[in-house]
Amino acid sequence: MELIIRNISKTYSNGVQALNNVNLTIPSGMYGLLGPNGAGKSTLMRILATLQEPDKGNIHLGGIDVLKEKEDVRQTLGYLPQEFGLYPKAKAEDLLDYFAVLKGITNRASRREVIEALLKQTNLWEKRRQKLGGFSGGMKQRFGVAVALLGNPKLMIVDEPTAGLDPAERVRFLNLLSELGENSVVLLSTHIVEDVSELCTRMAIINKGQILLETEPLKAVEGLQGMIWRRIVEKSMLPELVREHKIISTKLLSGRTVVHIYSEENPGNGFELVAPDLEDVYFSTMEGHIGNYKLEIVQ
Repeated sequence: MELIIRNISKTYSNGVQALNNVNLTIPSGMYGLLGPNGAGKSTLMRILATLQEPDKGNIHLGGIDVLKEKEDVRQTLGYLPQEFGLYPKAKAEDLLDYFAVLKGITNRASRREVIEALLKQTNLWEKRRQKLGGFSGGMKQRFGVAVALLGNPKLMIVDEPTAGLDPAERVRFLNLLSELGENSVVLLSTHIVEDVSELCTRMAIINKGQILLETEPLKAVEGLQGMIWRRIVEKSMLPELVREHKIISTKLLSGRTVVHIYSEENPGNGFELVAPDLEDVYFSTMEGHIGNYKLEIVQ
């Protein structure tokens, strides 16, 4: 099963071009779509979920034409949007039962089995009689996954799933997502680099509606070996360093600033060579130092 996206573009009525000729081939398993807020990720997710129409292009999920056979897509789609509403006074088990009926699971015994299995899979079985209004953010996200998994979807879309979660809930949620990509296409849209690094075997970086890089995370990191340099400086030195080097990121560390730069040669000036990570890939791509013109190197 593959999700094939070809030449998808979308411009809103206010003139904002959300997507510009997007092309991706997404295999089964966990696939990361990484980009900043406003990059076009959510627009693409809504188009894939049959909630919006593109201006042009075509999409196929296996033998299904996503843009022309919307009902067929919805029968095999699991969708966890960035924000979704729940009835706070409803109990988890009851609301999941309701959604199961809407999904077409009408046999009561079968539905009971499915609901029990999903609540256990999402670690919510012990909370099944608790009202959703009392759920934590992470519990609500896990309940959203349970709803999305109804009907064993072949396409699972998860949009910014860990935004706002505390560290412990984030770990629980990522562990759950890691179990989902064995038999389905699972598309994870996020601006959090660590989510992609920990979960996905392939990824794309998107910004301003365009795909900047499509690769395997590990190979992309390997492609930056010997090119990422670090120096810890006082904040007042940043303007000078910006003029002299290709700075890709800065972070505060104990009141001082850690600067990462991209350079294919030793930049001197007190910089030390460091092992790259996916965050360096992301920021190097966003700054234009690597991109589709280097795919033959990093793939």
